[in-house]
Amino acid sequence: MNIKLKYALLFLGYSILFFVLSRASIYNIIFPFAFSMLFALAWAEQKVWLLLPAYLIGTIANNYSFEGIISSLVTIFVLAFPYYLHLVIKKPMKKVELFIYAGFSQVAYLIFSILANLNPISYIGTILVGLIFLYLSISLFESLLSRGLSYKLTTFEMVCGSIILMAFSCGLATCDIYGFSFLKLIVSFLILTISYSSSISNTLLFSAITGLGTLLGNNNAIFVAPFIIWTLAVIMFRTRNRIFPALALVISELIINYYFDLYYTQEFLNFIPIILSGVIFVILPTQFYNEISVLLSSNNERLAMKNVVNRNRELLYRRLNNLSEVFFEMNHVFRKLIKTGMSEEEIKDMLYEELKNTICKGCSEQKHCHRTFSEDTKKIFKELITIAFERGKITLLDFPSYLSSRCAKTNYLINEINTLTKQYKSYSQLVGNVDTSKLLISDQLAGISGIMKSLASEVETQVSFDSSRENKIIDELSTNNIICSDVVVYEQDAKTMMASMVVREEDVSKLKMQQIVSKICGNKMTIFETFPSTKAGMINVSLKTAPRFDCLFGLSSHAKSGNTISGDCHCIERLDGEKFMFAICDGMGSGEQAGQKSETAISLIENFYKAGFDNEIILSSVNKLLNLESDDVFSTIDICIVDLKNGIADFVKMGSASSFIRGQEGCKILECSALPMGILQDVSPLTKKVVLCEKDFIILCSDGINDTFGSDGEMKDFLLTIKTANPQEFADKILEKALANNNGYAVDDMTCLVIKIFN
Repeated sequence: MNIKLKYALLFLGYSILFFVLSRASIYNIIFPFAFSMLFALAWAEQKVWLLLPAYLIGTIANNYSFEGIISSLVTIFVLAFPYYLHLVIKKPMKKVELFIYAGFSQVAYLIFSILANLNPISYIGTILVGLIFLYLSISLFESLLSRGLSYKLTTFEMVCGSIILMAFSCGLATCDIYGFSFLKLIVSFLILTISYSSSISNTLLFSAITGLGTLLGNNNAIFVAPFIIWTLAVIMFRTRNRIFPALALVISELIINYYFDLYYTQEFLNFIPIILSGVIFVILPTQFYNEISVLLSSNNERLAMKNVVNRNRELLYRRLNNLSEVFFEMNHVFRKLIKTGMSEEEIKDMLYEELKNTICKGCSEQKHCHRTFSEDTKKIFKELITIAFERGKITLLDFPSYLSSRCAKTNYLINEINTLTKQYKSYSQLVGNVDTSKLLISDQLAGISGIMKSLASEVETQVSFDSSRENKIIDELSTNNIICSDVVVYEQDAKTMMASMVVREEDVSKLKMQQIVSKICGNKMTIFETFPSTKAGMINVSLKTAPRFDCLFGLSSHAKSGNTISGDCHCIERLDGEKFMFAICDGMGSGEQAGQKSETAISLIENFYKAGFDNEIILSSVNKLLNLESDDVFSTIDICIVDLKNGIADFVKMGSASSFIRGQEGCKILECSALPMGILQDVSPLTKKVVLCEKDFIILCSDGINDTFGSDGEMKDFLLTIKTANPQEFADKILEKALANNNGYAVDDMTCLVIKIFN
């Protein structure tokens, strides 16, 4: 639509609206609706430069006396001046200020009413009721602006909309031209349209509200019964053929007029609005009613959308399963590519044959050594090769005297053995690294396959939406001045309920929001995610059933005396809304090199866990990666995964110091016998699952702290003496005691992590 035509139609619509509302009254003495609607529309961010002239024309067309013109001019001035002033100073107008401006806008009307000795009820009632009507209009418009027209109104919003509709029908009831009723024309057409495009209940509600609205002006119920009769006639012949309800409307009007005799007059002009509305209803295209149907439809009946969600979950489940199988097969392929290494005896036999064919070939004593004394010679050569492998090289002192006395190529033999063993070591390490890399890739493929399987199982079950709770949440939030444009409530599993909402940015921090959702959902709900919405001024908020437990943690650390950098590294990471990972990694030794090693290990472990890999794959993969490095700096790992939903802690330990769980009934020790990471390719970490209780303290320490105590039992006894409930103070006391045990000197890097579990 052309922009100029759009604004022209808007201007015409506003002018008619203000004209009708300026005629609407309560008992024909209180006229509160026009000025309050002007301020409400301005607050709802409508075009003020269109509203002001439209209000002036609409109200003056109703009352073109001197007093009426001055009152209208004062009203638009009191709105225009502060409105544009706030724009200039770039300070948003507050709602309280809007009400003050709206009250002051009636100062001219108030003065003229006092001078004319009007009943005080008239002008005082106009201002007070106008401010109440302004509040109701703003409440409705704010919700419509944030949610749009296609969402079911809350109970309070229904009341607000009903009062606005009653005011409009009240003003429309006075708009007759020579007996032609615009009220009957508009109401009858809308009854036909709503009946055709929406539900029967909506049609009955509309006719009842508009009928009651005609009571406001002069306490006359002349239209209440006709509107109800029209509606009953229309819904009885409610079909896809629009001619039948239109005919039913006309016939019902004939019965009302001539049989029931409900009108004061029986002029022919009484029928023209009904006939005209029926004709318009029939000739309008179907597309118009389809759009009205979409406009009036409730988002709570979004069955198609919900079916699409479940259908997409089913398709995603199948694809994830198929991808999982692909990665699992690739895992088998890579494992088959790993070469089987030769045994130690096979290596010695191979090198023996190499020495015999190079050094001994052409020697005059070859037959004597390798035939007469072949077994003894072979045994001696293998012993020399073994010594070269173990020590890195052999010397003349390693040769038996009887061999060195008769062998003329002793020096050549020593050099060749050292060279061959060195070359084979390099080759063996290279092949081993290649095989380790293949095994590492194989482990990752198996891990990805497992993650795909896990994701597939998560989306396998259909989402169960809860429309009744969605309606209650929107109603309750609106009552507490929290605007929610959309909400979806569903069960993630048997123990977890989810609620995804779109609310105003200023409402996110309101504690009342979580309380309302918790009450309606029947369990404590907590915000676990917020992210921007596509609609300006709104934000997406996701709530889920709060876990059974929560946790606090404290950390204390101290570098080895004389060092500025600690070789210990720690990690505190939320894996998802219900799991925390706590870890301490202690690089062997101290200082920068140990710190870099532990930093690498902890970073790898952290990212693997966040990706969703299993414990065994994570530690095996990280160990292989560290094993590929040429240095001899190793790392101990102490990991605790706390599941706050189920109250379970998973401990994974490799070469780390003992951990402790101090509860109300004592203290448990979790010892570790596994080797640190990076020493051997195949590792078997200690894993243990522990059920947690409220007020339990989990204590993870590096060996720099544990070693200062005589034994784990001694440290356990000390932990039982700590009385604080603060995990940070708990960690500080442990570090203080560890330093005191060595007279304030830190023999090694010290790190202590304390986690407190509570409801």
